[in-house]
Amino acid sequence: MILKNYWLALLFVRKGDGPRPVWWHNFYWLKKVHLEFAVLIPTSNQGRKKAKMSEPTVADTRRLNSKPQDLTDAYGPPSNFLEIDVYDPQTIGVGRNRFTTYEVRMRTNLPIFKLKESCVRRRYSDFEWLKNELERDSKIVVPPLPGKALKRQLPFRGDEGIFEESFIEERRVGLEQFINRIAGHPLAQNERCLHMFLQEESIDRNYIPGKV
Repeated sequence: MILKNYWLALLFVRKGDGPRPVWWHNFYWLKKVHLEFAVLIPTSNQGRKKAKMSEPTVADTRRLNSKPQDLTDAYGPPSNFLEIDVYDPQTIGVGRNRFTTYEVRMRTNLPIFKLKESCVRRRYSDFEWLKNELERDSKIVVPPLPGKALKRQLPFRGDEGIFEESFIEERRVGLEQFINRIAGHPLAQNERCLHMFLQEESIDRNYIPGKV
C-alpha cells in the first residue's frame, strides 16, 4: 500500500511544483540503485547465454603438431634407389675398326657409390670385360649377355648384320637389363670393377681386383 502511494506521489510531484519531500528523494535513490544492480548482475538465463558464447570450442583451441610436408618430401626420390639407363647408341669407325658405343647413365643415392650421378660410354666388349671380372667371385651369379651378332646368311656381308638398327636396339635393351641386374646385386656393389665400369671415364684393364 505504501509503495502504491509512493508511485502515485511520484506522478504528481513534478518538476516545478516546489521542493520535493524527503521520502521522494529516498525512494528515487533506492529505485536507481535497484536498476543499476539489475544491469550489473544478469539473470540466470542471460548468464548462461553469455557464458555459452564466451566458451571456446575444441576446434578453436586445438592445434595439430604435425610437421608440414614440403615439395621435397612429397615428390623426392625414395630412400634408396639405383637407376641405370643404356641409350643413345652410336656407331663409329670404318671397316674392321667399326663398332657401336652406348651411353650408360646412372643415378643413385646409395652411399657405397662415390658419384651420385655419372654418364660414360661403353661398347659391347666392355660389358664382356665386366662379366668376366665378376665371375671371378663364385658367390655372384652373373646373368648372360645378349647375343654377340645377328646371324644372317647375307652375301657380301662381313658384319653379320650387327650394325642393323633393329639389332642395335635389341642389344641395347639386353645390355640395360644386364647392367641393372648386376648393379642391384649387394655383393657386386662392393666390387671395384663395377664402380670403374659405371663411373670412370675409361676402364683400366690392368687394375688390381678388390673391394671398394
